[in-house]
Amino acid sequence: MTAAAQPFPASPFGIPLFRRVWTASLCSNFGGLIQSVGASWMMTSLGASPQMIALVQASTSLPIMLLSLWAGAIADNLDRRRILLTAQSFMLTVSAMLAILTWLGWITPWLLLVFTFLIGCGTAINGPAWQASVGDMVPRPLLSGAVAYNSMGFNIARSVGPAIGGAIIAAAGAATAFAVNAVSYVGLIFVLRGWQPNLPPRRLPRERLGVAMAAGVRYVRLSPPILTVLMRAALFGLAASAIPALMPLVARDLIGGGPLTYGVLLGAFGLGAVGGALLARKLRERLTTERIVRLASLSLAIGAVTTSLGILPLALPALALAGGGWVLALSTFNVSVQLASPRWVVARAIALYQMAAFGGMAAGSWMFGSVASVHGVAEALIAAAGVQLLSVVAGLVRTMPEITQADLAPRSGWVEPSTAVPVQPRSGPIVITVEHRIAESDVARFLTVMSERRRIRRRDGARDWNLLRDLAEPTLWVERFHFATWLDYVRHNERRTQADAANSDALHALWIDGTPPVIHRRIERQTGSLPGADEGDAQMLDPVTDPARSS
Repeated sequence: MTAAAQPFPASPFGIPLFRRVWTASLCSNFGGLIQSVGASWMMTSLGASPQMIALVQASTSLPIMLLSLWAGAIADNLDRRRILLTAQSFMLTVSAMLAILTWLGWITPWLLLVFTFLIGCGTAINGPAWQASVGDMVPRPLLSGAVAYNSMGFNIARSVGPAIGGAIIAAAGAATAFAVNAVSYVGLIFVLRGWQPNLPPRRLPRERLGVAMAAGVRYVRLSPPILTVLMRAALFGLAASAIPALMPLVARDLIGGGPLTYGVLLGAFGLGAVGGALLARKLRERLTTERIVRLASLSLAIGAVTTSLGILPLALPALALAGGGWVLALSTFNVSVQLASPRWVVARAIALYQMAAFGGMAAGSWMFGSVASVHGVAEALIAAAGVQLLSVVAGLVRTMPEITQADLAPRSGWVEPSTAVPVQPRSGPIVITVEHRIAESDVARFLTVMSERRRIRRRDGARDWNLLRDLAEPTLWVERFHFATWLDYVRHNERRTQADAANSDALHALWIDGTPPVIHRRIERQTGSLPGADEGDAQMLDPVTDPARSS
């Protein structure tokens, strides 16, 4: 069954593909958590400083901040299945090399950071393609449930994987933990090789990588709900990173345990995260998105302060509470971004979210690792709790948008206009003017509608948008903007969504006597053009006045 098939089951697990991928991903998550425990404890056993130990977490998060946008642009323009296979194969290779070098006794603190950084690079490339592929596997109404189940799967692994990792390290050493991680990628690679996504054919050429990255940044920058999510995710990640980054030191210095104790602490954190994932749906039905994020932030703050006491019976429930807050916040941020992004840009939007969240985590790991080096682990956890409370205060300034099921499918009915002068996709620059007739009494409402229209135009690729009023004809208003090429103009119109119809309807209601606008499509010409130059690059295009054709 494809994501678009109807009718669809009540749960994402009713879709065989999602069920297989979820199961294989769960096994891979177990391997990743075992590897993470091995890397953190290996760094601790090498006698590294608290800052170096905290950098293990940062070395995994930093590549996500650096590479996610590039990876998102690739995922929106290339075959996501192939990207996933490439990323998984790369991480398998790196993990195997790490295991071999550890067995040979050649690992140093800096070499360990290099390998964890490389695994982080694989994760950064894999992340946007994987998250965006969920929408290719399940229908949109099941997307929020699928994202929550993915988070739950990761945290099921988090609840048990660290304890297993600790046991493996205690019994057979870190090299075995790294080898187990390498093997864990095999199942997911096998499932992905058998997946043949049934996607609609691509109508337009792929965007150049730099253009695609810029388009993703522009879309998010001009989408206030997504921008708010990114800002809140960065602040949350900054403080939330302290608990997993400092966990080895909590186990060794505050509690006085070994690798098994470390695994048990991470297991408690993961068990709480599973509980948070299971409660997420009920909480979303009863609480606003903002209250869920505030609740999650308070849970992290309370968990950090209680863990700083260094008492194992208190630390375990405290970390479970923090784990619940962790998954509630991150899954809420993730779902909010996915539901606020149309399919053409969803991987880039997810990538920017990951850059914000994991960038905050990387900075927080370094910052609180430095605090722990100077003032102690307990003091660093208390400081992190204080920063986490800022996330609650931030809600008073930038309230989280409500998760909605806005219709972001492309608007139907737009047809590429014919022109009297032939144009090629590369022809340009293209200048568009739209002439609106508005009564004097409706000017105030018209300006409000056009303010939103400006945002939509620029979000979808229009440049230098401005609004002009004719001095000789007070009812005549001219909307003017341009594109680098004719292909960019076509992309702009293809990106309009059903959710944008409300703005168009509001504008239509203000036209005098319902008179549609006059649309002029022109191409710039240099006065020094030589005779015989491409006519498509040297003539004015005929205006099109068909009201059914959006400009």
